[in-house]
Amino acid sequence: MKWGLIGASTIASEHMIGAIRAQSGHTVEAVLSSNAERGQAFAARNAILHVFTDLEALLAQPGIDAVYISTTNEKHFPQAMAAIAAGKHVLCEKPLALRVEDAAAMIEAAREAGVVFATNHHLRCSGAHLAIRRLIAEGRIGRILSMRVFHAVSLPEHLRGWRIDDAAAGGGVIADITVHDADTVRFHLGEDPKTVVAQAVSSGLGQGVEDSVMSVWTMPSGVMVQSHESFTHPFAGSGIEVHGTKGSVFARNVMTQNPSGIITLTDKDGTLQLNYERHELYGYGLQAFNSAVTGHGAPAADGVDGLKSLAVALAVARSAREGRAVDVDYKGY
Repeated sequence: MKWGLIGASTIASEHMIGAIRAQSGHTVEAVLSSNAERGQAFAARNAILHVFTDLEALLAQPGIDAVYISTTNEKHFPQAMAAIAAGKHVLCEKPLALRVEDAAAMIEAAREAGVVFATNHHLRCSGAHLAIRRLIAEGRIGRILSMRVFHAVSLPEHLRGWRIDDAAAGGGVIADITVHDADTVRFHLGEDPKTVVAQAVSSGLGQGVEDSVMSVWTMPSGVMVQSHESFTHPFAGSGIEVHGTKGSVFARNVMTQNPSGIITLTDKDGTLQLNYERHELYGYGLQAFNSAVTGHGAPAADGVDGLKSLAVALAVARSAREGRAVDVDYKGY
């Protein structure tokens, strides 16, 4: 399969290009950048032959089968819709859009066009999270009572820019990290958050967007979820805890793009450190995407998964803004 990159992004260069090329027979043919000079430099560094500043021109490039979208958040919806209309399979970064209605339109357009549309939620592709999900499914910790997600980090300087000062582009920690944690919670618990209560602050890292948020989510089953995301915590570490009637799972430093972290299970027999497969996350996700394209499986996270994580993140943002509990609106999905 031949790929076009929509966005000359850091995540594309650091993770996705290598993961695409690691798939047998897959190549990166072209890249789109809004800045021609930046696009040329990106292409030279990453050995990409074709560079475009016009989306229609990239989509018209002969032989391109799929696109990976990693532009700023406000561009995802129109770019994905154009790619779907051109008959391309689409792997889109989170959040899919700035509105749940737009994410729904993307899903329906892809369905009508008969192309695969997926969300690049990499955490559910991690060996650590797959292992935790198996523990829960096997009943090792009994009935789930609560879950805690701590994903407060120090955002690296080279990733800041629009993420810390451009609300119109979809900046802020909620769109950047809470959306990932929403997908992770859904992945582990197999249900969708019903109601959220949140508080957010802007501590001065940027301007016009929140850089830290805490929230509590109520699940339909009654499980309580506590979530904390931040751009300003250099030493907090990250991870999740899942507590049940028979035991608790403690996973440290697993909310990451790398196959790392330590998982322990504590129950009546004591505490045990668990081994798990430490495969490359993005390659795992691309294998699932490729299987879906050939009709032999489903993406690791499809469009509906992306819509639902977006809906939770938007509910968290609204709750923090309005100072009240907010029901999550999935628009019927």
